[in-house]
Amino acid sequence: LLKKIAVGSKIFELCLWSDGQIYEELSKVYNKKPTFKGLAFPTTLSVNEVCGYNAPLLEDSTAIKEGDLVKIELGAHIDGFAAFVAHTVVIQSDKNAPVTGKKADVILAAYKAAQAALRLLKPGHFNNEVTEVIQKVCDSYQVAPLEGVLSHELKKHLIDGNKVIINKETFEQRVDAQEFAIHDVFALDVFVSSGEGKPKESDLRCTVYKRALDRSYNLKIKQSRQFFNEVLDRYPSFCFGLNSFEDPITARIGIKECLEHELLVPFPILVEKPGNFVAQFKFTVMITKGKTTALTGLPIDEALFKTENTIKDQQILDLLAVFYV
Repeated sequence: LLKKIAVGSKIFELCLWSDGQIYEELSKVYNKKPTFKGLAFPTTLSVNEVCGYNAPLLEDSTAIKEGDLVKIELGAHIDGFAAFVAHTVVIQSDKNAPVTGKKADVILAAYKAAQAALRLLKPGHFNNEVTEVIQKVCDSYQVAPLEGVLSHELKKHLIDGNKVIINKETFEQRVDAQEFAIHDVFALDVFVSSGEGKPKESDLRCTVYKRALDRSYNLKIKQSRQFFNEVLDRYPSFCFGLNSFEDPITARIGIKECLEHELLVPFPILVEKPGNFVAQFKFTVMITKGKTTALTGLPIDEALFKTENTIKDQQILDLLAVFYV
């Protein structure tokens, strides 16, 4: 997908292609016996100040422009065990041209905050330590952690477990201190903004949803029942996009009645103020005895990012100096 994203590529087509590739790769593994597998989160491409969850529909012709900062997020599962990943890139015709200014600051801050956080995910450390480290790295680059973002513990068929790490603690948004333990698996999600870090809901159409596990209702409209049965069959506990359904008309009718009766949880598209940039890095992390492993995630070439800001906090520098596989 990273190789396909270029100036002029349509976001709708990129998302659709990526979802197809995930299904194709899944079809090659665990085939000796019937195994439930598929998308755990549809491919979303969110540009510049758009924070996430952007999976446009066919009629949306929005394309990537020169210099766009693009956040890519996706997830897959095998037998109900999910893995998620997110990565941020700046699209430039000259691949070797340096990324500068606030784009460089938010990407370096998000990446280094995530790298420092990875080194804290082990027994003896607590979730609030990770939150503090994210804030310190952001301060170094004069940017802000995004409010309202939680990194959840993952279990079979559960993507929003009770153990959480909050990206930014505020007076209204805080979580209880919890120690990391062997066998914990987390979707570590770090979001950083060049703005205030207080996103607002946008006018962009919400297309990503998840079934509300604690709700039930007998739908009245035939198309709604047809749509919801497909959700139960393919996405009983995972996120899906409207692009995943072959019959878009049935899906749109179904979504309406399902939302009216709170059978689905919407993932609205949040945005910072225009002119700001938001970067995201997400890793699926597993804590085992004596080792913490990032199961997903890609490195960045830090040499391509030029900024006058740098990390001076010795605690963070010591953390980042720890060898990590």
